[in-house]
Amino acid sequence: KLEDLSVDEFLLSGAFDSAGEDESEEETPKQNGLNKKNKKKDLKSATSKTDENKKGKASEHKDQLSRLKNKDPEFYKFLQQNDQTLLNFDDTDSSEDEDEKKYHRLPSALEEASSGEDEEDGDEGPKASKKSKKAAEAIKVTDKMIEDWKAAMKKEPTPRLFREVTQAFKAAVATTKGEGGAQCRYKVADSSVFNALVLFCIRDIYVALQRMLNLKPDKDQKKLALPSSSPKWQKNQIDIKMYLSGVVQLLSCLTEATVISAVLRHANQLVPYYLCLPKQCRHLVKQLMKQWSTGEETSRVLAFLALNKICRHKQETYLNPILKQMYISYVQNCKFTSPNVLPMINFMQRTLTEMYSLDTQASYQHAFIYIRQLAIHLRNAMTMKKKETYQSVYNWQYIHCLYLWCRVLSTLHPSDVLQPLIYPLCQVIIGTIKLVPTSRYYPLRMHCCRALTLLSSSTNTFVPVLPFLVEIFQQVDFNKKPGRMSKKPINFAVILKLSKVNLMEKAYKDGLIDQLYDLVLEYFHTQASSIGFPELALPTVIQLKAFLKECKVANYCKPVRQLLEKVQENSNHITGRRQKAAFGVADATAVATWEKQIQEEGTPLSRYYSQWKKLREKEIQLEISGKERMEDLELPEIKRKKIQEKKTEDKKEFKDLFQSDSESDEDDAGLKIKGKKGSRGSDEEDLEDLSDMSDDEGMEGGDSG
Repeated sequence: KLEDLSVDEFLLSGAFDSAGEDESEEETPKQNGLNKKNKKKDLKSATSKTDENKKGKASEHKDQLSRLKNKDPEFYKFLQQNDQTLLNFDDTDSSEDEDEKKYHRLPSALEEASSGEDEEDGDEGPKASKKSKKAAEAIKVTDKMIEDWKAAMKKEPTPRLFREVTQAFKAAVATTKGEGGAQCRYKVADSSVFNALVLFCIRDIYVALQRMLNLKPDKDQKKLALPSSSPKWQKNQIDIKMYLSGVVQLLSCLTEATVISAVLRHANQLVPYYLCLPKQCRHLVKQLMKQWSTGEETSRVLAFLALNKICRHKQETYLNPILKQMYISYVQNCKFTSPNVLPMINFMQRTLTEMYSLDTQASYQHAFIYIRQLAIHLRNAMTMKKKETYQSVYNWQYIHCLYLWCRVLSTLHPSDVLQPLIYPLCQVIIGTIKLVPTSRYYPLRMHCCRALTLLSSSTNTFVPVLPFLVEIFQQVDFNKKPGRMSKKPINFAVILKLSKVNLMEKAYKDGLIDQLYDLVLEYFHTQASSIGFPELALPTVIQLKAFLKECKVANYCKPVRQLLEKVQENSNHITGRRQKAAFGVADATAVATWEKQIQEEGTPLSRYYSQWKKLREKEIQLEISGKERMEDLELPEIKRKKIQEKKTEDKKEFKDLFQSDSESDEDDAGLKIKGKKGSRGSDEEDLEDLSDMSDDEGMEGGDSG
């Protein structure tokens, strides 16, 4: 309103000048129209226009003076002559702007992206030089600095001290990659300093962190107090995160087994800290998985302990993905089996079983999916009947997976959740035995029978294993003389398939008798205290007696006769005890009590089995370590001289005796006769060479099969 304005404000507003008002009115819509267009097209011009609209009173006064030149040229000329400073008025001279300078002002125009990039490109040179200066100024870590840090940490760990140590540790870890060390505050140039720093961190950092965050050791081992519960956690989180990332990075770069073990022990201590930081924990799990599946023996155990700790304290987050990854790693490692690899596979089986025991509900889901997968492979092989589909079942990965699930169900028994999986697993294993029931796959049959025996004994489930073993006595002719001798026994533990040459060897039948003895005795031992043992043993007793009648080889009859005697002795013992029982067969509770009592007292077969097992384990250890029985005999080698060598020696010795012409004719005739024999001999040698090759191929096939 005009009445509210002072005289100066009224004059400055230009309200008395209608022409000026019209011009200003014409300018404003034009400006508004331009602004609307420019908002769509050009952000730069739009911001400059809006800035012009927001000018202060001083800038308005300057505009009015410029209009004065057109309206009153005489007065304007007068001002030029008398008061030049008034016309050369600048909006920066105003007192208001001086006040505004105290505060942040928006730029008159926004910078475009392209120009910004150009500027950045232009500034790269100086920035790079700054970085290089910083790199040059990086503090070199010395042994004295580490000693000082160690003393300070023991005295009183502070966040600042921890940050310094973390920065130095980061620089040390960066050297293992070969790059990135330049960006750190410190630099580690000497290997002895690197070792001292890493050793200091592994030994002292965990205790220092516990003291710094005021974390007390847990009284209850089941519940883990997370460091994030500490009020000082938030303040130190960035440094802790940096340190934990460094430990994982260090673990990924190391190759020396002892150092890896030391870092894994440290990582195991730091698991509560990793659990508070999901990203770092995922990276740790990845490295632990790698060590568990491919590392040295100690590293594998330590990695498993850390994985187990993570899963126990954060099951809902980590258990399922870790179980899945561990199973996949197990399958990948089972592709080939040898005496050296077998202990590692057994370790993976046992540790994986331990992981599955953490949560039976989750384990059921995994077991169901993977057993079903095995069953689908078997069904495809049975229906398609092609070599490729047979190979998808008759391989080490498949057999080791069957054995793993037998071990899992056996170890976790009794479990109402996993109980329904016993029957389908047994059916899959029996189907595997029946798929190709030929003599070449007897080793595979032995592995399947061993798995079924384990499952049957641990889950108190009757599985008909004996028919698959006893029928071998009928199928193989043990009286037939072997086609060839063998240098070493066949190790049935590490083969699935025998070659045709193996089937001709004496070692094949020797090994078969040993395996049958072991497996039949092992199965009967699991049923030794059963009330129905005499009826269970009867078909086997009949088969063994029939074999002893037919077999004429004393070395094969002796172990089978011993086995028969032990089985019959146990049958008589159970029959004698059973006659004294005062309950009926239908009374399941009384039967279970009776069987438990017999088991506690012991049976003749169980006593014999415990003695035999000790001796057998020693033999197996010798076989696994590669000390074959034949090597211990130290048989003398017969060195035969070649024919040419003999001739030259004879000529040297008797050169005076054989100088007549007739001798040369006899030599020619002898050579002709020898030539004929020689050709035949060479044919036989060629056959032997071929058979050796096929033998080797067969053994390789057996190993890889």
